[in-house]
Amino acid sequence: MGEPITIHAAKTRFSELVRRAEAGEEIIIARGDKPVAKLVAVQPKAKPKRQFGSLKGVVKFDESFWDPLPDEFLAPFKDEE
Repeated sequence: MGEPITIHAAKTRFSELVRRAEAGEEIIIARGDKPVAKLVAVQPKAKPKRQFGSLKGVVKFDESFWDPLPDEFLAPFKDEE
């Protein structure tokens, strides 16, 4: 973290400051001598690890779920030669 950058300088060099923030630098933007904002890279949100069986007892299937699909539904998917 270096010297604070004025708002005017930040507007002028915005693309450069974004590249620096992406590289891990923390940019402080100031209005006059007073720091008012911080420019930092966005951290990607960590995806939760999937766990087998985590929906056990939450999701329920009707017994008809296991019945064979009707022929009229399957007809477009069959390879008829």
